Amino acid sequence: MSSFTHIDQKGRVRMVDVSEKPPTLRSAVAQGIIFMKPATFDMICDQTVKKGNVLETARIAGIMAAKRTPDLIPMCHPLNIEHAQIDFFPNTEQGAIRIEASVRIIDQTGVEMEALTAVSVAALTVYDMCKSYDREMTISDICLLEKSGGKSGTFTRFDV
Repeated sequence: MSSFTHIDQKGRVRMVDVSEKPPTLRSAVAQGIIFMKPATFDMICDQTVKKGNVLETARIAGIMAAKRTPDLIPMCHPLNIEHAQIDFFPNTEQGAIRIEASVRIIDQTGVEMEALTAVSVAALTVYDMCKSYDREMTISDICLLEKSGGKSGTFTRFDV
């Protein structure tokens, strides 16, 4: 029927069988950017948002999201994440914060979805904590920056 790995010969959805794959070191890095008004940006950077420290809360949310990815994405394998990290790169000129998530594991399948979920939830957390100040915030540019490990090897995005 299809060359999609999540669809069998009869067109039915299935979880990919990774039981025959050897565990290898696998990693993924994803990013997202949240744009906001200058006043909102300043409040986040100065830690004066009334709900608390926005970036530390978003960091925790992103790490938790990486670990809960199979609860959100159908057919995603439950993994024992060994490392998840969320970093923030404020850009005053753009009024934006670039969020980067990196995830590592030694396992039979990759962690791209975990990194993408982590960065998405971290950005959503920033939005949630600041929406009373700025409902025009925009989350964009969520993408995989790099991945390594497994049969498909290394991928690096060069267009960002």
